[in-house]
Amino acid sequence: MVAPISVIIVEDDPMVVEVNRGFVSAVPGFKVVGVARSGREAVEIIKKMAPDLVLLDIYLPDMDGVSTLQEIRRLNLSTDVIMVTAAQNAETIQNVFRYGAIDYIIKPFKYNRLKTALNSYASLHSRFMRQSRMEQSDIDSLALSRGQQMEDGVPKGLNEITLKQVYLHLLKEGGSLSAEEVAEGVGLARVTARRYLEHLEKSGKVILEMQYGSVGRPVNRYRTRES
Repeated sequence: MVAPISVIIVEDDPMVVEVNRGFVSAVPGFKVVGVARSGREAVEIIKKMAPDLVLLDIYLPDMDGVSTLQEIRRLNLSTDVIMVTAAQNAETIQNVFRYGAIDYIIKPFKYNRLKTALNSYASLHSRFMRQSRMEQSDIDSLALSRGQQMEDGVPKGLNEITLKQVYLHLLKEGGSLSAEEVAEGVGLARVTARRYLEHLEKSGKVILEMQYGSVGRPVNRYRTRES
C-alpha cells in the first residue's frame, strides 16, 4: 500500500486551518500530519517531520511566509511548498516562485482549485518516486502539466499565474492599458498579452474600451472594474 502524501498546514487562523484540513483530507492520497501557526514553528516541525508538502500562508505573526520559504530552502529541507494566501502583490508572487514554491493559490479559493493543485502534485510526486532517471520528454511533460494547473474557467493554453500577473498589472497601473502596454509591463509578447486580456474581458473581470484616434483603426484598451 502506498503511503499517503504528508502535508503540514502553516496558518495562524484556526478557522482557516480547519477549512484547509477538510479540503486536503477530501483529496484521496493526502494526509494532514501537522499544523504550525507561525513561521518559526513551521520550520521546526518541517525539520522534525520531513513532510512531503507544506501549505504555507504569507501573513504570519512572526516571520512572513516568503521568509519562511527562504529559511526552508536555506536549510535544504526536502519538502515542497504551495503558497495559500490572500497576498496578491506581483513582486511577492514572483519571489515565491524564485524560492521554489510549486504553486500559488489566492484566498478565497474554491475547493476544486486546491484539489487540482494537489492532484497535479501527486502526479509529480509519483513520477519522481517511480523514476530515478528522466529523459527530456519526461521533463517536458512535467513542465506542461504544471503549466496547466488552472482555476475553473481558465482555458487550456493559458497559465494561471501569468493571468494573475496580467490582472495585477492592470490593477496596479490603474486606468486603461493597451495589449502592447500590458505586454511591456509584464514581459510578454503582445499577441500573448492580448489572449489573456481577451479572456479577462470575457470573464467579466476587466472592461474593454475602444480608443478612437483621428486616423487608423481604434485601439482596444482594458481596465479593471476597480479602476
